[in-house]
Amino acid sequence: MPSQDVADWTPVHTDRLILRRPVGDDESAALDLHTDPRTNVHHPAPHTVTRASSARIFHEIGLHWYRHGFGVWAVCTQDEPQALIGFTGLSHRLVHARPALNLYYRYCPEVWGRGYAAEGAREAVRLAEKLLPGLPVVAYTTPDNIGSQRTALAAGLTRREDLDVDRGTYQDVYLARSWYTEPPR
Repeated sequence: MPSQDVADWTPVHTDRLILRRPVGDDESAALDLHTDPRTNVHHPAPHTVTRASSARIFHEIGLHWYRHGFGVWAVCTQDEPQALIGFTGLSHRLVHARPALNLYYRYCPEVWGRGYAAEGAREAVRLAEKLLPGLPVVAYTTPDNIGSQRTALAAGLTRREDLDVDRGTYQDVYLARSWYTEPPR
């Protein structure tokens, strides 16, 4: 997959948000957010979420930007551009052996309920359709994570039970946009 022009992907401004490529100074806030028990209520194995595992994820986000020219953004508000409130964006993923874009979002509990996650997710989907046409956008979560499902629905994805995966001890439920039934030729 060819790399994207980073300038098309960062920074991006919505009505209330600034979506930008994460930098090294964001790591501490990212680790705090990803290890906060409140953000892991629906995680199927919360005991596996550690500062070390979260640091690996943060570095993988940086590698994705380096390799592909886009990825998961650090999110701030227009009113407070120095205060990181979360992360949202896209990354390449294989879903049922097909290329797709995974829609990701995680926000500080202090800003939940304000529509920021949906606003950021909608912008990610909009840019995906504009700059990476032909790649479906997917989000997966657990059956009881209704907030995550609502965010994906607000971003224009639809529930796709046919993509769900039974992991034995838990289930991944999928939502998707522009998912194709046959691989594109």
